[in-house]
Amino acid sequence: MTADIRTENGAGTTDPAPAEATAALWSPTQLGSIRLAHRLAMAPMTRSRATGDGLVTDLTRTYYRQRASLAMLITEGTQPSEDGQGYLATPGIHTDEQVQAWRGVAEAVHAAGSTLVVQLMHVGRVAHPSNTPHGRQPLAPSAIAAAGDMFTASGPQPMPVPREMSHADLAQTIADFRHAARLAVAAGADGVELHGANGYLLQQFLSTNANLRTDGYGGDIAGRIRFPVEVAAAVADEIGADRVGFRISPGSPLGDIQEADAAELYPALIAALAPLGLAYLHVVHLGDEALLRDIRSGWPTGLVLNRAGADIERRAQDVREGLADVVSVGQLALANPDLIDRIANRAELNSPDRATLYGGGEQGYTDYPRLAA
Repeated sequence: MTADIRTENGAGTTDPAPAEATAALWSPTQLGSIRLAHRLAMAPMTRSRATGDGLVTDLTRTYYRQRASLAMLITEGTQPSEDGQGYLATPGIHTDEQVQAWRGVAEAVHAAGSTLVVQLMHVGRVAHPSNTPHGRQPLAPSAIAAAGDMFTASGPQPMPVPREMSHADLAQTIADFRHAARLAVAAGADGVELHGANGYLLQQFLSTNANLRTDGYGGDIAGRIRFPVEVAAAVADEIGADRVGFRISPGSPLGDIQEADAAELYPALIAALAPLGLAYLHVVHLGDEALLRDIRSGWPTGLVLNRAGADIERRAQDVREGLADVVSVGQLALANPDLIDRIANRAELNSPDRATLYGGGEQGYTDYPRLAA
């Protein structure tokens, strides 16, 4: 999913941070053309509450509006095409109806004083045909199934062998990302984030076990980074690089991914992305401090850091020390719609209801208690 909420963003803490420990978070900043009132953003998190035809709802609008005291809200993973869907009840941004639905979310977030970035997520092989509108075999760099099951309407099913993408498929998928980015901006979003993390399509191309191509889009590092960079270049050309972010999760095994050469792969990837002048790089940090510092030193624009499991004080330290320009939080934002007020008041934080992370209605979605209550 957009973020594996169970592992990526850590559990909420009930230890209030002293004001001086979080001071680095509260100055304004800018990521490309996206102006932020402070340095705390909401990480993308799949919540599986869209309609069957990929529409966000009034409840979605309420969910994001509630969290608009955060400076930037990165949406749940949103498929750029029917082929991009892998899970039940995830939203899309490839039809006029979906644009209209997202427009209501963007208007609500802007009215509440925040910014909205739509994350474009093509799941690749992490899918099942029964979860898509067209029931089609998933696309992937190579015809290699991901280990594990996918939850479907009829229960868990093994993920099938995907179809290896032809050159025509590659071109069409790039066109799909372009189209989705254009529609996201038309819906009122301040930008888009390309999901190159968590085992989905763009990271599958980076992988040494999911990508066994021999046609210039696989093999050595230069071949494996080629498609993700081409997607980023196309989207930047379509809507302006200053509206585009790119998310990575170096070393993450989600989606049955292996990256045997991550220490060399990611510096090469960011070196290829850097000339595009993207608004930001969003790093899901899983513990390799040396690699994080290499990425920071090699990246020329804004860096958003998601430090898995860290408390607010540690995240503020990353800004203070220059490792990050902005920090993103997942479960902390999910369970605390008034997170900024709670930090300012050194108040206890809600813990997330793990049984309601995916699917359902308002329970565990828009009904978390606020301080005022």
